[in-house]
Amino acid sequence: MAVVDEAKLRYLDFLSREDRVRHHRYVEEMKQYDMMRSGDINAIAESTRLWDSGLYGYLSDDPLKNAKYRFVTTITLATRFAIEGGMDEEDAYNASDLYIQNLENCKTPDDVRRLHTDMMTFFTWAMADMQKAETHSKAVNECLDYIHYHLHEKITVPILAEHVHLNPTYLSELFKRETGTAISQYITDKRMEAAENMLKYSEYSFDEIAQILAYRSQSHFSKVFKKHSGMTPGEYRTKYAQNGIWPE
Repeated sequence: MAVVDEAKLRYLDFLSREDRVRHHRYVEEMKQYDMMRSGDINAIAESTRLWDSGLYGYLSDDPLKNAKYRFVTTITLATRFAIEGGMDEEDAYNASDLYIQNLENCKTPDDVRRLHTDMMTFFTWAMADMQKAETHSKAVNECLDYIHYHLHEKITVPILAEHVHLNPTYLSELFKRETGTAISQYITDKRMEAAENMLKYSEYSFDEIAQILAYRSQSHFSKVFKKHSGMTPGEYRTKYAQNGIWPE
């Protein structure tokens, strides 16, 4: 007996019409991956919006299995788009394998949702780093990579200078010339970008976010965040967090 035949397809179409739901249009589905491939950080929010839209296929009566099947679909597409965008094939496939292995640890649909957001963040930032690699010197690229992977630690110009074996003053001038931004400001911008994503898409408390991003206190983090965004962390979360994520 065929798994897919005309009668089954028409029946599923009937159910969709009865329930007044539909799948995403193809262009809607592909938009997030096109954005990810180009390193556009907005791909993360777009993928989360689509995940929460309810416009997806019916794959299982079990909500957890349904979410897991969706995740395998999304990471398969993300991996292919990343490779098309120039990511090393082995790196892309290894990342996909690790995420799918981690899928086994997800106990609820919300766990899968968070893993999906983490996955899209990983691939989007990886593609963004590739775009930078085409325009910056080796030393500056190494600094960008170091900052990206060490936001949870103290980062200073001397630390970066030692990492790339350059004089701190020269490195500061080179970094500013190539990126248009001072090293300290770039570090702050990246931390604030990470903080915004955590406020939108995670349940971390403000104190936990401050610790994760290596701020000496929650008050210091809040002060820097308000200067950056014009809002306190609480105001930002209230304005941008998706409904239904946060516990009462």
